[in-house]
Amino acid sequence: MAVARFLVALLLVIVGGAARAYADVPPLSAQARAAGFVDVRSVVPNALIDLRYATTNNFTHVQLYPADARCLVHESMAHGLASAAKALAATGDFLVFWDCYRPHDVQVKMFNVVPNPAWVAKPGNYAKSHESGRSVDVTMGNTAEQCPRCLVDMGTDFDDFSPRATAFATDGVSTGQQTNRRRLRDAMSAGGLSVYSGEWWHFDGPGSGTQRPILDVPVD
Repeated sequence: MAVARFLVALLLVIVGGAARAYADVPPLSAQARAAGFVDVRSVVPNALIDLRYATTNNFTHVQLYPADARCLVHESMAHGLASAAKALAATGDFLVFWDCYRPHDVQVKMFNVVPNPAWVAKPGNYAKSHESGRSVDVTMGNTAEQCPRCLVDMGTDFDDFSPRATAFATDGVSTGQQTNRRRLRDAMSAGGLSVYSGEWWHFDGPGSGTQRPILDVPVD
């Protein structure tokens, strides 16, 4: 654990300006530390955190996280996310995080709203993917845009339950939008993170599919 934390700290220096940002990130809860989580801001200091489930702007139309929810990921994703952010920065792009670690009870509520495992993972007796902090939902912003929250056009919004939302969709997705998705995939792939074919925004880290004990980690 101590070695992993050292590696995370080292990555912050590599990203540039990260050491200062790391100092500004509030300490993690005891539960988050025990789970091996890091706050993504300490890994990707230029990230835009826009957790949709901390608002009503999501497919359930209900706020599922507290307003001050943090984007937590397992430390095994730290290197990959830092590498992806570095690759995107070369073209003026930055990562925007829509979801990170997702508590089990939230997954249950989401599946009750959309009980279709093709779009919402069916909760079980174990944690994997978002529930283990080893998957993220992301898009890109670009520094050339006229507003700080302007996003790169990917063809659909987050949690769009239509065929156009699949990662490699072409019908109804323009050439430019396909190119933007590919740019995001390429950057994430450079960090060893793989896209879920059913959702262009969902990326899995190492061990995301491994079944683990259900966690009880607060997101704030």
